[in-house]
Amino acid sequence: MKKLALSGSVIAVAFGSAPVHADTLQEALTDAYLNNPTLEAARANQRANDENVQIQRSQGLPSVTGTANYTEVLRQNNTNFFNPSRILTAGADLGVPIYSGGAVRNGVKAAKDRVEAGRADLRGLESAIFSQVVAAYMDVLRGQALVALSANQVDVLSVNVEATSDRFEIGDLTRTDVAQSESRLALAQGDLRSAEANLISARETYIALTGDAPDNLQPPPPLPGLPASADMAVDIALDNNPDIIAARERASAARSDVEVAGAGRLPTVSIFAGYDYQNALGSIPDIPPDPDVPGSQPIPVDQTATGAQAGVSLRMPIFQGGLPAARQRQASARATAALEDVIAAERDVIAQTRAAYSSWQASLAIIESSQAAVDAASLSLEGVRAENSIGNRTILDVLNAEQELLSSRVQLVTARRNAYVAGFSLLAAMGRAEARDLGLGDEGVLYNPLDNYNRVSGSIWDWGRDPEPEAKSTSTANIPAQTADIPAIEESDETP
Repeated sequence: MKKLALSGSVIAVAFGSAPVHADTLQEALTDAYLNNPTLEAARANQRANDENVQIQRSQGLPSVTGTANYTEVLRQNNTNFFNPSRILTAGADLGVPIYSGGAVRNGVKAAKDRVEAGRADLRGLESAIFSQVVAAYMDVLRGQALVALSANQVDVLSVNVEATSDRFEIGDLTRTDVAQSESRLALAQGDLRSAEANLISARETYIALTGDAPDNLQPPPPLPGLPASADMAVDIALDNNPDIIAARERASAARSDVEVAGAGRLPTVSIFAGYDYQNALGSIPDIPPDPDVPGSQPIPVDQTATGAQAGVSLRMPIFQGGLPAARQRQASARATAALEDVIAAERDVIAQTRAAYSSWQASLAIIESSQAAVDAASLSLEGVRAENSIGNRTILDVLNAEQELLSSRVQLVTARRNAYVAGFSLLAAMGRAEARDLGLGDEGVLYNPLDNYNRVSGSIWDWGRDPEPEAKSTSTANIPAQTADIPAIEESDETP
């Protein structure tokens, strides 16, 4: 009987040697880092968050207000003939806050803490996006391997059907043997279609994350810095996980909010100064001459007037209906909730880290056992085929052996995918799956949220403005729909 058997190159479709031109995992992660819309939106939101520090700080800075009014008097007072019929007034007022009960100081501190929390959230999102990219990358590799395995199974079972039919024609086998072979072939063809659909779905997910289509993906490199134990992983995660850091910063900001709310019952002190200018624009008539003084002339009236003032203002709340106390109690309750959120974040991270470590270790063990199963199933299939050729085994025995080998290979491919994804998820939980950890670029390429913070910090010019908003990420509408085509696989008569 003619045989079609896959060599080790079948599984190497996903995890073996790479073709001449191929995309690497690092390139996929870089594409996502530079072109993922979710990540770009988070960076823009963090830049918006940076402005809260200056917004809070501005409440403690001097302010200058200018006013101008032009008035036309439509009807004069009947008893006053020296009122102007038009008047221009202008003035400038300066206010300098001196003391606000700590509201500004604590408001700035809370804003800074929330900026730190936002940076940690950005780190966490970066790790989450990278985890999705790694999973999509490995799903494409696994999908290619499963399509190759399924296609090979269809070829093998097609040969089996032909051979079984030939032996049935000469009376060596029964119609039942032919039906069994045809049934397995039909199931294998259905499995192939399902594997192809899954591969297309994986490729489309890859495009959505990276903005580019996968091109002959290379096997992934070894993961760096994996821990030796679950306890070591947890210790690192408690110090570096961005979700915990963000929760701690928000708790610190909530404490400052309590003091900001309490400042509503304290006095505020400010210095003020003002300058006023008034011009009647020649509309005040001259004082008429004195009729009792011969030769007297009209007396011109000064059309302008100026004034200046300065002082200190004290505002002392006496009674506000319990408003400041209610606000402070509300802020205190929210601070308590924020502290609980820290504990919840720690618990979640510990659970995620331990679970990821366990999944990683389990997948490594499954790889070892699956490889042993593949080796044993390959030998078993060869033996069953040989025994079938001399009549000691039935066609059903051969079909079962082929199915067992396929199942072992599928389990091995899946275990390799799961081990890598679990290992990367473990690094993400430990706070070690970010662009700098993965070597995605130098300092000139990596996005640094501090750059924008330093740019806007202390900016007091009211007319400053950034360029018009525009999206950085590119559309994927022009990328062709994906297919289930896979790299060519060499056939071999050798078993793995």
